[in-house]
Amino acid sequence: MPHINQDSLMPLETYARVRPEFRAKVIAHKKDRAIQLGANVTLIFEDELTIRYQVQEMLRAEKIFEQAGIVDELEAYNPLIPDGSNWKATMMIEYPDENERRIKLGQLIGVEDRVWVQVQGCDRVHAIADEDLERDNGQKTSAVHFLRFELAATMITALRGGAALAMGVDHPNYSATVARVGDAMRASLLADLA
Repeated sequence: MPHINQDSLMPLETYARVRPEFRAKVIAHKKDRAIQLGANVTLIFEDELTIRYQVQEMLRAEKIFEQAGIVDELEAYNPLIPDGSNWKATMMIEYPDENERRIKLGQLIGVEDRVWVQVQGCDRVHAIADEDLERDNGQKTSAVHFLRFELAATMITALRGGAALAMGVDHPNYSATVARVGDAMRASLLADLA
């Protein structure tokens, strides 16, 4: 499984110097890894670069420079890197108005389990959500979820052969479909698959 090790991270001083350029690179990279599902759900597909950025930012924000703290961050973030047979995504449910958000999150319990990807000619693959911890409390769901989509070898082969990719959400209170993911995003996601 691909992972980030402590030796490959930049020391805080080095990161401070290169942060503006590194941040710009990651923002540009994320453009081909983010998809809007309807008006209120965004998926950002993670990879080694996006997670490396998250780790570096956490170390910077928390001023973590001791080995134990760095190891803790790597143990938290490394599982979010795809391992060759899957895609991993951060799902954000966004409603700008706080009152509307509270109501909608109450109506969207279980939505994280109803997000799907579909390779042309294959069955839908629904997300495996929040493997790290439960993110709803029976009253409402969280605004952020972590998803994993496990792909069969036949799906990966089909994608390599040019099959289209669709994504969506099929929750009773929120439904959205992107019938065909754009070529740049499809190519970026294909690079995650061994």
